[in-house]
Amino acid sequence: MQRILSISGLRGVIGDGLDPQFLTEFAMAFGTLVNGGTVVLSRDGRSTGEMVRQAVVAGLLATGCKVLDAGIATTPTCGVLVRHHQAAGGLQITASHNPIQWNGLKPFSHAGAVLNAAQGEELLRILHDKSFKLVGWEQLGTVAVLDNVAAPHIERVLSLVDVAAVRSRRFKVVLDCNHGSGGVATPQLLAALGCEVTVLGDTPDGRFEHVPEPIAENLTELCDVVKQLGADVGFAQDPDADRLAIVDETGRYIGEELTLALCADFVLATRKGPFVVNGSTSRVTADVAAKHGCPFFRSYVGEANVVTKMTEVGAVFGGEGNGGIIDPQVGFVRDSFASIAYVLNGLARESCRLSAWADSLPQYTIVKNKLECPRERVGVACAALRSEFTDATAQEGDGLRLDWPDRWVQVRASNTEPIIRVIAEAPTGDTARGLCARAVAVVQQAVR
Repeated sequence: MQRILSISGLRGVIGDGLDPQFLTEFAMAFGTLVNGGTVVLSRDGRSTGEMVRQAVVAGLLATGCKVLDAGIATTPTCGVLVRHHQAAGGLQITASHNPIQWNGLKPFSHAGAVLNAAQGEELLRILHDKSFKLVGWEQLGTVAVLDNVAAPHIERVLSLVDVAAVRSRRFKVVLDCNHGSGGVATPQLLAALGCEVTVLGDTPDGRFEHVPEPIAENLTELCDVVKQLGADVGFAQDPDADRLAIVDETGRYIGEELTLALCADFVLATRKGPFVVNGSTSRVTADVAAKHGCPFFRSYVGEANVVTKMTEVGAVFGGEGNGGIIDPQVGFVRDSFASIAYVLNGLARESCRLSAWADSLPQYTIVKNKLECPRERVGVACAALRSEFTDATAQEGDGLRLDWPDRWVQVRASNTEPIIRVIAEAPTGDTARGLCARAVAVVQQAVR
């Protein structure tokens, strides 16, 4: 059975762990958690989404919730709508970048943010104990269908950038939605910014044209189209559009890590304050924070952990190196809409090409690998890695991170997939690849 359940939500394979009964129970647990309040419900474009929606609606209605059905919408839009409608919470039906057979549920608090640890643990307790607060027939919930659902999100993003300056550049943009929920409203955002847009995979039907994780090997078509059309930039969203990867005008994939770094370089230039990233994010973000004189903090990996740390230190900006920026002025949720707007505004402000801006940042190579590994074997892998690299400074708590003056490597279990991630970063590609390969070999030997 392939099902992953954590405080971050639920993911599983349809027909092998994710069935209507469990989905309904999860929804009943969430409806109980929010005490039968108003819940925003939306989904990405996966073909299994309608089945999941029906099961979830049943569970929410059974606990007396008023469901605001946003249809197909992005994950950050769901978070914005929770705050916009002053709802008790939200549920996004999505498996993010997981393969096509997966789907899941991502819960939001009344603040439009992912659940914190205490809220997540309480949700799991209700689900495990089946202590659902079901109502009688006369108190069943209702469903109201929302229209123009992306408008509050787009308006909030546009309020934070110089729209006139961006429009004056008439940027030529290639957008790869890969048949995800980004196709519903991202073209609207780009049109409002005066861009000439070519969209790849605009129909949000979940029929992915390439592997959905927006990493270099999956975006070769986007790179080619950017070059062919002479575009200024290429943007690639994951299926629920909370993450963004970028291709420059030469057709070079500059990646997800630089999404956060570029946006931080733009935002922190005028909005000073603490900046938070997770422990797997490139050290270029620390350099950007230092450049702008801003305090820099790291959290454990996971959107909920980043948000918790941001709240704790009063951060003005944050995010993860997977291409997910978090701007409290939009919402405490990773947001590709804000990323797109900030990158375009940065290009307009500096009157430069994207390749030049990216190359102006400190240069590191970050290498990410993953391998299948049962969660119970992660501790063994960490111990083996620590024994192999005795000259490094070890930091435990979120797997294991090993630091040297000029490089680092981390091994940790994924929160959303049955895999272990190995990430290394160094000033040169050869050093980073060698470090990552050595760590992977140690892990593989340890978990056999």
